[in-house]
Amino acid sequence: MPVLSDTEADSWRKGVGISSDSGGDEQGVNEEEAPAPVQANDRSGSWRRDETLESREEESSRHEKEDHYKSRKSSFATNLYIVSYLIFFSIWGTLARIGVQWLTFYPGAPVVISNLWANVAGTLLMGFLSEDQNLFRDAWGRAKKSRASDDKKELKDEEKAARKTAHGKVKKTIPLYIGLTVGFCGSFTSFSTFMRDAFFALANEVPTPNNHPGDDAAESATLPRNRAYSFTALLAIVFLTLGMSFSAFYLGAHVALAMQEPPLSLPFHFLRKVLDRLMVIMALGCWLGAIFMTIWPPDRLGGPLGLAGVLEHWRSEALFACCFAPVGCLIRYFASVKMNSLVPWFPIGTFAVNMFGTAILGTCYDLQHVNIGGTVGGSLLGCQALQGLEDGFCGSLTTVSTWLVELSSLKRRHAYLYGTTSVAIGFCLLVVIMGSVTWSIGFSAAICKVETS
Repeated sequence: MPVLSDTEADSWRKGVGISSDSGGDEQGVNEEEAPAPVQANDRSGSWRRDETLESREEESSRHEKEDHYKSRKSSFATNLYIVSYLIFFSIWGTLARIGVQWLTFYPGAPVVISNLWANVAGTLLMGFLSEDQNLFRDAWGRAKKSRASDDKKELKDEEKAARKTAHGKVKKTIPLYIGLTVGFCGSFTSFSTFMRDAFFALANEVPTPNNHPGDDAAESATLPRNRAYSFTALLAIVFLTLGMSFSAFYLGAHVALAMQEPPLSLPFHFLRKVLDRLMVIMALGCWLGAIFMTIWPPDRLGGPLGLAGVLEHWRSEALFACCFAPVGCLIRYFASVKMNSLVPWFPIGTFAVNMFGTAILGTCYDLQHVNIGGTVGGSLLGCQALQGLEDGFCGSLTTVSTWLVELSSLKRRHAYLYGTTSVAIGFCLLVVIMGSVTWSIGFSAAICKVETS
């Protein structure tokens, strides 16, 4: 190896970032940054410096490309997991809502609002998940030592509030949390059904169970009453639903605070490596299973499991709803992601889907309860599909739980504006859509809900 002159040695040191007072040692330079051995035909230090800088820039560019590829791959996987959770939990949230409606509609029921208890249960769970800081405390693999040191610290109120806010922001990026809140709670509760119950109260059309032996009146049969009583019934539906839902939301939050000790968290690696990947298969399987069972219902007349006189209740009450529920839930999620941030004090995305879903539900109800081609609802299959759109698509597209979370997070003035506008416009939509039918030609019993012997 030729001996470098002092000028060439200084030039080489500057090229690789070593000061001249380091004595020529290579301390502080890692193996990847060490320059190639000096060749005998090297003619100038500047040429070698340029070559080293170019190689380092190429290597840096290669690492940036690799990191960008890994980031895109991780982002795609996360979005896939989120969509899978939303599909899976929207189906189960819809089934839970339908089941609660059936369980709470019985002779002598003190409250006959169809979706009240589903909204209460969904907002209760939403309040718990929103306030909880234990289940997802391992968010994105936070080190155990860091968690242990944080638990031993006695934090001030300001630090606790800041940490709670930071944890809430991180928690909202976890696929399982999004699936539980947006998917299950959002589909368990329904703003459009809440608005339909309010309209039924005004129009004196609230379905009630038969309360006395020998009462042969249909569930939809009601006695005439003064319009002032109808207005009072409307206020009762609105205030009872909102009051109980808000109470349930804060009760769930207090339950989460009471369960802070002992801490119980979900392991991050199990969620990311096992449950998230398994959910992709489970979501697709559940959705395809609902579609296949809708095409070939197990209670079809004359089928291997059919029962004479049963009008395929699985299709009417559950199967079509399970097929349409994921579509409504996904639209609501992406609308919120894209539009809610446009106006910080008015969540446009949630407002838009609540209004759109309410209008669709009113239209479907009209078509289901009017004479089309000599048959109410057009046909049995058409009536079942419309019922599925009401319970599945519109029920999952609109939400009360997320709406209440937004109301609780806004400033008081903005919360009153957002809440009042949502209820007023949603109710007015149904007055126009459903009122124009019921106050002109009237509603008839849907063919897919009539029992035959």
